[in-house]
Amino acid sequence: MWKYEKKLEYPINIKKKDLKMAKAMLAQYGGPYGEMAAALQYLNQRYTMPDDKGKALLTDIGTEELAHIEMIATMAIQLMQGATVDELKNAGLEGNFAQHDSALFPTDANGVPFTATYTSTTGDYIADLESDMAAEQRARATYEHLMDMTNDPDVLGPLSFLRQREVIHYQRFKELRNYYLENKM
Repeated sequence: MWKYEKKLEYPINIKKKDLKMAKAMLAQYGGPYGEMAAALQYLNQRYTMPDDKGKALLTDIGTEELAHIEMIATMAIQLMQGATVDELKNAGLEGNFAQHDSALFPTDANGVPFTATYTSTTGDYIADLESDMAAEQRARATYEHLMDMTNDPDVLGPLSFLRQREVIHYQRFKELRNYYLENKM
């Protein structure tokens, strides 16, 4: 079903430790507007699309969102590289450290665990596509907020790439919705 290439969509090589940014980055890892929620939402909605065109688009974008989870995880881990326990505590990451050491766990930036309630599926493909467009806009806004929190070019590059992918996904969902409305599917 998928071909997995063992490389990220965008190269990530963060050289400076920034624990507060790592914590903020978790918003896009396991948060309500994050990549995990989007991937699960789209990969579940694909089954109720009325044709192969819709199923293919939801599969393609849902799969790409999985790749984005990998990018966010890579960024967070690199931002935490070499952190001491005291540094983690000072950055508000002591709860994560206590339970997971320096491993990631799907939470939002506040430590709230990921939940499937962040996803939406109705069985109504127009309603689902409208929800998908809104999800992409929320993710775009979150990436912009994250970009406002740093001036590190090693962080801004991947964030800018991910933000742009949200814009493209929004456009693809809108095109599909319009196609369905015009063809009265």
